[in-house]
Amino acid sequence: MADPQGFMKVVKRDAPKRPVTERIGDWNEVYTEQPAAERAREVAEQATRCMDCGVPFCHSGSAGCPLGNLIPDWNDLVRRDRWGAASERLHATNNFPEFTGRVCPAPCEAACVLSIAENDTGGSVTIKRIEQAIADAAWEGGIVVPQHPVISTGKKVAVVGSGPGGLAAAQQLTRAGHDVTVFERDDRLGGLLRYGIPAFKMDKSILERRLTQMRSEGTHFVTECEVGVDLTVEQLRARFDAVVLAVGALRARDNTTVEGRELKGIHLAMDHLVLSNRECEGDGASPITAKGKHVVIIGGGDTGADCLGTAHRQGAASVTQLDYNPELPTERDDERSPWPSWPMVLRTSPAHAEGGVRRYEVAVQRFLGDEQGNVRSMVLAEVKVSRDEDGRRHVRPVGEEVELPCEMALFAIGFEGVEYSRMLDDLGLTLTRRGVLSCGPDWQTTAPGVFVCGDAHRGASLVVWAIAEGRSAARGVDVYLSGQSDLPSPVHPTSLPLAVV
Repeated sequence: MADPQGFMKVVKRDAPKRPVTERIGDWNEVYTEQPAAERAREVAEQATRCMDCGVPFCHSGSAGCPLGNLIPDWNDLVRRDRWGAASERLHATNNFPEFTGRVCPAPCEAACVLSIAENDTGGSVTIKRIEQAIADAAWEGGIVVPQHPVISTGKKVAVVGSGPGGLAAAQQLTRAGHDVTVFERDDRLGGLLRYGIPAFKMDKSILERRLTQMRSEGTHFVTECEVGVDLTVEQLRARFDAVVLAVGALRARDNTTVEGRELKGIHLAMDHLVLSNRECEGDGASPITAKGKHVVIIGGGDTGADCLGTAHRQGAASVTQLDYNPELPTERDDERSPWPSWPMVLRTSPAHAEGGVRRYEVAVQRFLGDEQGNVRSMVLAEVKVSRDEDGRRHVRPVGEEVELPCEMALFAIGFEGVEYSRMLDDLGLTLTRRGVLSCGPDWQTTAPGVFVCGDAHRGASLVVWAIAEGRSAARGVDVYLSGQSDLPSPVHPTSLPLAVV
């Protein structure tokens, strides 16, 4: 730490964004692509705000980064213009910092000591911005190269699912010397990174670049192959010594009981996002488009915000986002969410700055349609949310009903867990009450030699948690196959953040 009072002298500055009028006209990333020298200068200055705390909560798995990223270390290296060393330190704990630097909500910043009294300190270190800058500089400078395994164990591992958890597990196991094949049921690799996250948050060339590196290292990929159908479990077991299930938690929550749900123009959020991402990939125009329509998004989370940004770019006439919860405060409440836990505050994504209306403490009561069976409006009511003794949520109408124009509705109300499949049945695996797969401390399920990681284990969560679990499950597989392992294990299967993020 060059200056212990650096945070008092340097003003916190987030990465610059492109103007709203420009960015909603294309699918390019929201943030401005700065010249390398300018980016390096600004990011190095931001890194001087890091206090190199005696107890750096930013890389604590329970509150900050589940990967255990050595954040003060690479902040100091960036400050000293040692970008190559910073990349080495960053990649030591994170396989894909170019992903997390773009899409992670940054629990590390919430746990930063400077966030305790933001009005006095100017707020947390811009950790996410620094992380992305290190990763991008490393790729641009040719520092990121294939890391070929130095040994071959002769063992074969199948990874089912090519999302961030599956890719992390695959890369770790390949580098440990195992022969790894990733099976993906879609036509392209990436899972959530490919079809769930809009291009304006992460350009897909970023994903392709990493996949090219993984292929060079020796990882094999098979697309359009659903395990349990196109490749039977019996065939899988015969060909591979171990299996990692990284199938995600894509069973979307719906509200089929609301009157008028069957009307045309009402969709699940992920259907909208997947098809819009496919359009960006060149697969033709999406049949679910917001162009010229009054759009209502039901759900106030990240998926809803992704739909909001997508609707703007498709040319929606208007967009309204509904949340049955009360509007959160803009500053941390020390009683409800004390530092360093994830603060319960109002969050805005770049999409919210692009337009649209957010309405709180309201819920849809019914949809109304036209003579052709298309949705034309929805009826809303003010509501209050309560929980019973068992913790179950109850949403109760308390106000007058209001009709709102709605020609397209999107349900973005979360996920119920892993999708039911023949693969699970044939493996003899059952889902827990939370709709996910359980495992032991070695990440192995009740099926011998079958391991699980990511959303399939913990439920719909963050990309950074999926990577952490993929790395940890890889160690479990390595021990199972080799008897020992030098691979790291950043999280335990029972680990949870101090607050749900």
